[in-house]
Amino acid sequence: MTGDTLTGRAKVPAALSGFMTRFKPWLRGHRLRVGLLSLASAVAYAVIGLVELATYRTSTFDLVILDQTVRNYAAFRLPYAPVLGAFHDRGLDYLQLADHFSPVYALLAPFYWVHDGPASLIVAQALLFAAAIPFIWLFTRRMLGAGPAYLVAVAYALSWPVAQAVAFDAHEVMFVPLLTAVAIERYHAGRDLPAFAALFTLLLVKEDMGLMVIGFGAYLFWLGDRFRGVCCAAVGLGGVLLTRGALVPMLGGEPADFWAYNHLGPDVPSAVLTLIRDPLGALLLPFSEEAKVDTLFLLAWPTLLVCLLSPLTLVALPHVLERMLADRHLWWQADFQYNAFTVAILFCAGVDGLARLLRRLKRPGDRSLTLAWAVAVCAVAVTLVPRFALDQLYHPAFYEGDPVKTAAAEAAVARVPSGVTVEAANSVGPGLTDRATVLLWTGRPQGAPWVVADTARWEFPFGTAEEQVAQVGRLLTEGYTKVFERDGYVVLNRAS
Repeated sequence: MTGDTLTGRAKVPAALSGFMTRFKPWLRGHRLRVGLLSLASAVAYAVIGLVELATYRTSTFDLVILDQTVRNYAAFRLPYAPVLGAFHDRGLDYLQLADHFSPVYALLAPFYWVHDGPASLIVAQALLFAAAIPFIWLFTRRMLGAGPAYLVAVAYALSWPVAQAVAFDAHEVMFVPLLTAVAIERYHAGRDLPAFAALFTLLLVKEDMGLMVIGFGAYLFWLGDRFRGVCCAAVGLGGVLLTRGALVPMLGGEPADFWAYNHLGPDVPSAVLTLIRDPLGALLLPFSEEAKVDTLFLLAWPTLLVCLLSPLTLVALPHVLERMLADRHLWWQADFQYNAFTVAILFCAGVDGLARLLRRLKRPGDRSLTLAWAVAVCAVAVTLVPRFALDQLYHPAFYEGDPVKTAAAEAAVARVPSGVTVEAANSVGPGLTDRATVLLWTGRPQGAPWVVADTARWEFPFGTAEEQVAQVGRLLTEGYTKVFERDGYVVLNRAS
């Protein structure tokens, strides 16, 4: 017995020693430094989202939509999003997949097994954005060397598209920088299976991601990998047609909800014909508004415009054109999450563009030029920080928010019991969604027994505070009782 015990004890240090031997490379060198950079970035991104959540600066559209979706996946139910169904007058059993085809959200379910609430989405998004850093670093090191790789990785971590995305709730775009970085880096490394697996996973992120797969096909065709390029383009086109034309309608959605090209025609064929009939107008349309030009420049400027020298830009081009040809002003802006779809692609294109430029100048591998470019890229990223959301991290006022508003919102939320259905103002919904069925407070009465209005501030989709005051007055005449009022927040209840 003693011998067995001693033998068992002797095995533990040996096993531990073997584990430490295998793990030791991760504790030093590039892996450690890149890992720390990724971790620090994830923490910064999470802090922004969590502070906004705690101070009622997130929104029902879109954080509650995603929360309801993932909570259902976590409970092995269909991804119902009642807030969307009520908003579109399509019932509380409306599927999120009928709005945007994003089955990839099911991968976030394990986060809800740890913590059931929208904070889990914010943390998951932060981790996914930061997870692209090692692949961008690997791609850059292979092309330009280790020094420039760190600088480009830092530039991505500080980039304004990522900053704007993490500062506005959580969205499907969280998956895209990682998947595109994996696809580009692994293909460049000759590892085709993970490259194409990541690429085709994009089709599960959103119904228009087939456009990005088409762009990757165009890139492969440019490189001379024509067969696989054509195959990628065909799969991407098939993915767009299948999701928009068949799956979304089959699941109860309306493809017309996101048709943003009425200035070109009522459908795809008529829009294409319009562009063909006026080719000059089609070429000028992406530059027809100042906001479009500003956004396009800001997308290319972080690489000092060098990304335009790389065929990798073809991967981003279809998605950028989808936005710039549309008639929806929000799609053109440098705000919100839309620009994060292409940020990793454009940084990799910048690296590839510089390598191509140096070869053209007959100075391939020139360390001084590559380092100078990488320093400049990092400097540009730093100079853009004060213009965008990462700037908030070093301002104490960001962490305080509006203490009066936050206290009033917390008190209003506390008056709503758990397990009920509540129509909530856009900024209040995320504070209730982990314990109640949240619908968006709109100008159309939806019959929920509880209502939380914000009559002191502009609120989507109402607009003015006066409109909310008028709606509260109407509800009071229809049997609702005011149970709370403070700093503009009003809680109403109607007994069933």
